[in-house]
Amino acid sequence: MDFKIRPARKEDCKDVSRMIMELAVFENMPDQVKISHEELERDGFCQNPFFECLIAEVPEEHKSKDGFTVVGYALYFYTYSTWKGRSVYLEDLYVMPEFRGNGIGKGLLSKVAEVGKEKQCVRLNLSVLDWNTSAREFYAAKGAQNLTESEGWHSIRFDKLNMENLAKEAPKD
Repeated sequence: MDFKIRPARKEDCKDVSRMIMELAVFENMPDQVKISHEELERDGFCQNPFFECLIAEVPEEHKSKDGFTVVGYALYFYTYSTWKGRSVYLEDLYVMPEFRGNGIGKGLLSKVAEVGKEKQCVRLNLSVLDWNTSAREFYAAKGAQNLTESEGWHSIRFDKLNMENLAKEAPKD
């Protein structure tokens, strides 16, 4: 199937927002999505963007059954390892189900790796749900290591309330 990968534009945020919800439904967590396309526009297309995004787009003749030509996305941002240096973190990689198996996911992942290489990043990090065997196998086939298994790393998160509570304990100037 013919497709192209390109940097997202501000006007793509409605499609990205749609696919974020599709991904959340797939992950059985649609109630967790609290972000709007306006927030994506604000945070991704400002002077100092919080993230970058790539879009997978098919020609009009291959549009989805619902009429979409934007059929996948990869949303990523940069982090820093005190041990290794520059890193890129892949927050989401998503391809609409009817377009899977056509190399679009591989194209998105490879393009994120290429961007990371251009920025002199030394690694590409991501998280995947333990039950998502097909994604885990996909990443492993491309050379990814499962750090929970090999090094014992666990993902830890402070939600907004706990982060705010922690912030209240910060030393005052």
